[in-house]
Amino acid sequence: MSKKRDITRRELVGAAAAVAAFHFVPGHVLGLAGTDSASNKLNIAGIGVGGRGASDIEGVSSQNIVALCDADLRSAAGTIKKYPNAKVYRDFREMLEKEQKNIDAVVIGAPDHIHAPAAITAMKLGKHVYCEKPMAHTVYEARRMTQVAKETGVVTQMGNQGHAGEGLRLYWEFIRDGVIGKVREVHVWSDRAGTPQRPWWPQGIDRPKDGIPVPDGLDWDLWLGPARWRPYAKFPDGRGGEATYCPSNWRGWWDFGCGAIGDMAVHNADPAFFALDLGAPTAVEAETSLVNDETLPVWNIIKFDFPAKGDRPAVKMTWYDGAKLPPAPPELEGRQLGDNGILFVGDKGKLLGPSHAGAPRLIPESRQKEYGKPPKTLPRSPGHYEEWIAACKAGKPQDAKSGFWYAGPFTEALLVGNLAVRLQKRVEWNATTMRSPNCPEADNYITKFYRAGFNLVS
Repeated sequence: MSKKRDITRRELVGAAAAVAAFHFVPGHVLGLAGTDSASNKLNIAGIGVGGRGASDIEGVSSQNIVALCDADLRSAAGTIKKYPNAKVYRDFREMLEKEQKNIDAVVIGAPDHIHAPAAITAMKLGKHVYCEKPMAHTVYEARRMTQVAKETGVVTQMGNQGHAGEGLRLYWEFIRDGVIGKVREVHVWSDRAGTPQRPWWPQGIDRPKDGIPVPDGLDWDLWLGPARWRPYAKFPDGRGGEATYCPSNWRGWWDFGCGAIGDMAVHNADPAFFALDLGAPTAVEAETSLVNDETLPVWNIIKFDFPAKGDRPAVKMTWYDGAKLPPAPPELEGRQLGDNGILFVGDKGKLLGPSHAGAPRLIPESRQKEYGKPPKTLPRSPGHYEEWIAACKAGKPQDAKSGFWYAGPFTEALLVGNLAVRLQKRVEWNATTMRSPNCPEADNYITKFYRAGFNLVS
């Protein structure tokens, strides 16, 4: 493991303007890690604390934020300023090694390719883990993260915040009340990666040939982490300008992200996996724009086949991104589907909902007015971050409702869809063996190469 020194105040200020001075906190000031501390607060470290990670740290700010780690000080500047007493690191491996006696839990908001190495390292040290979505970068990583969480008994949570909401429970209650009958068809969509008029991030492009200087404040080698080394570079942003990999244009690159299905299906498809208990698909196929080995296609339509389970029939779920949409059902009565959403098609009716597992409604509107709300049969959540914090303190992994015990199989199923995108053929899937019976070439993408020092997922 490489040893990197803590960042000095001079370096920090030089890399990220307007960042206030920070202080290192002696261990005796923090007290004992864990819920036996005098304050009964968790001692939390953050890995990837800019952008989405900044929001996650804010979500757990009722606890003690004792250490912060980010390879990109430009992105992390605001969070570092907000928590001046937290130690600052660039390398999560160094932070976890040095701070393991001082922390109870880790919040991971880094890009997708960092999730598994960071989370598994933390879990093996006995630390609770909150990890942004998608939980993992590959199918194997999702499986292994789920296994390690079970082996270590730590409390985990994936960052699909809508899983704690009222809407998700309403989907379950509508469907279990039988108002739309048996569901055999589900459509899920998102406007990510966008349209030529409004791209969210670049996709459908090749790798730049030439590199550019790495900006001050960014440790490019650490940001790459387990990914194969490449020069820092500029590329077309889809709007007529240029972009760079970080802090926010990495998601469409296969080496770093999972595309729109990783970014938004974990939100928008969550009601289907939760209410229908979908489990693993048996086959997946994809229709896409042009493909290459560097970035995801500009748009995808991915069809998942899920087998019957209990008294639920087999289900076909179709995912649409890049501004592709399912046909608008006549029950919408001329209204638009919206940029993000989910549609359940039952043999007695249809249930439509918005992004992030928001509250659903029966269509047409007359059916909703006639039926009203289903009976409440599920307990409500105190909040996405709140339930994770409480579960950590109680040592009860099942109390965090998007824990890896749920989010792992969910993420794994979605990422099987990306196998069909990459292979451009129907992929039959055996979840028990984690292999494709008809596509042995899928083995090339079920797991991935890790650079030396970052092969931490075994």
